[in-house]
Amino acid sequence: MAKQNVAEQFVDILARAGVRRMYGVVGDSLNPVVDAVRRNAAIDWVHVRHEEVAAFAAGAEAQVTGKLTACAGSCGPGNLHLINGLYDAHRSMAPVLALASHIPSSEIGLSYFQETHPERLFQECSHYSEMISNPKQMPRLLQTAIQHAIGQRGVSVVTLPGDVADQPAPEQSFESALVTSRPTIRPGDAEIDRLVEMIDEADKVTLFCGAGTAGAHAEVMEFAGRVKSPVGHALRGKEWIQYDNPYDVGMSGLLGYGAAYEATHECELLILVGTDFPYNAFLPDDVRIAQIDVRPEVIGRRSRLDLAVWGDVRETLRCLIPRVREKTDRRFLDRMLKKHADALEGVVKAYTRKVDKRVPIHPEYVASVLDELADDDAVFTVDTGMNNVWAARYISPNGRRRIIGSFSHGSMANAMPMAIGAQLADRDRQVVSMSGDGGFTMLMGDFLTLVQQDLPVKIVLFNNSALGMVELEMLVAGLPSYGTTDVNPDFAEVARACGAYGVRVEKPKQLAGALKDAFRHKGPALVDVVTDPNALSIPPKIKAEMVTGFALSASKIVLDGGVGRMLQMARSNLRNVPRP
Repeated sequence: MAKQNVAEQFVDILARAGVRRMYGVVGDSLNPVVDAVRRNAAIDWVHVRHEEVAAFAAGAEAQVTGKLTACAGSCGPGNLHLINGLYDAHRSMAPVLALASHIPSSEIGLSYFQETHPERLFQECSHYSEMISNPKQMPRLLQTAIQHAIGQRGVSVVTLPGDVADQPAPEQSFESALVTSRPTIRPGDAEIDRLVEMIDEADKVTLFCGAGTAGAHAEVMEFAGRVKSPVGHALRGKEWIQYDNPYDVGMSGLLGYGAAYEATHECELLILVGTDFPYNAFLPDDVRIAQIDVRPEVIGRRSRLDLAVWGDVRETLRCLIPRVREKTDRRFLDRMLKKHADALEGVVKAYTRKVDKRVPIHPEYVASVLDELADDDAVFTVDTGMNNVWAARYISPNGRRRIIGSFSHGSMANAMPMAIGAQLADRDRQVVSMSGDGGFTMLMGDFLTLVQQDLPVKIVLFNNSALGMVELEMLVAGLPSYGTTDVNPDFAEVARACGAYGVRVEKPKQLAGALKDAFRHKGPALVDVVTDPNALSIPPKIKAEMVTGFALSASKIVLDGGVGRMLQMARSNLRNVPRP
């Protein structure tokens, strides 16, 4: 039996760790690894047109599956292109192993062609970034990188010179058992005791939930019912906590709606549950605050805290539920539910009256129709910008749908690349990319990847020929919009020229039929919807405090708009409020 080289051993270890795809662009120093992938039946090489897309796709696959994924870039410019997608994966806590191949090891430090220092460059967007400079470091270094990515939920980067990859693997290298899942972390008894005491002392408790509540929906609902707590959420908590929630009071933050802001400010005890919500201007400074999170490094970095609780959300709530005293006074909860419903009643009317006949098409209408027609287990990938607004307000979670975007890193052009990874994870699941024309055109070359891989991704293109969110930011700051206009082609014709299904929609009455036809199509499809560039762009009035940017008042005035089926849910919750 022929002896393995380092590249072959590298690929074998990835396969043993559960990696099924490696995304990237082939080239020079990376060739030994790509050839090893070719000869390994357990891993597929996914050829993309840009390495940034490779990293975005790997991050999305990791978020959908919860498993380790991989991407790769050749030396110098090749692996540098990975960095934006890796920042996003790292901030989204997606376990990704990135291979940064390198120049010949004998030339490092001599300003060789395409020389960079990947082990330094990727440090800020990874938990682990090291170089294999000697075959004897294998397999221990790669195994260490894998453990970091899985155990700390984020990115690990391994730098590998091409000549080292081609060398024989060490004779008697040992391979350890690999960690492939995370443990449950229970808080200490002292923290549980103190949190129980704080909850029992408070008459008005509010929960504010983030992505850390994934897998803990039942526990959050049981706990909220026991302490009669309104439940608000951040954007990344929406898909995990909004559905089947009789205590829902909406979302806080720049894209917020409903009564979440009031519920977090008018309570006596605010419990931050699995959230690293970054906008401290929306958090109160005059109520008691406790924070529950499995990541101790995020606790207390956004707001003043009265109690820090280090633990897994589900396990922590399981400890609390039997110990806290059940509250009987629902007045605070019911008042917040009423405020929430009233707030939604007011804003729905602004953008839902007669929009089904308006040209250019209101993007709110597009998102609401999409929400109704998409599958109950669809994966939505969402471009940064105004599409974040439409997804936050119109896409209805149900416990089976996924909503993935660059919600922590805030990168443009993420939706279509993420759709590639989400679709490759499951070709039979509906994947919908909610793309803006600015984001789509930034990485439009990888539309060809959809065609080449025959991926049935459906791209719904919100085409307003403008960078809408940037225009809004300028207006809020009191500046005229400048440099935000795009001159676009007919994207449906572009899609057809690439070999995909394409249709252009310019009138509202065409929309539902176009979406249904695209969803029925078995391959990649693009629906180019010409939308109103003025939607949510011009606030009804300018206040002095808006000049400083997205202050609370600015978002409340500028971003108040429709919220889709959330109003129906709020009305249903109100029916459950006891009447005197």
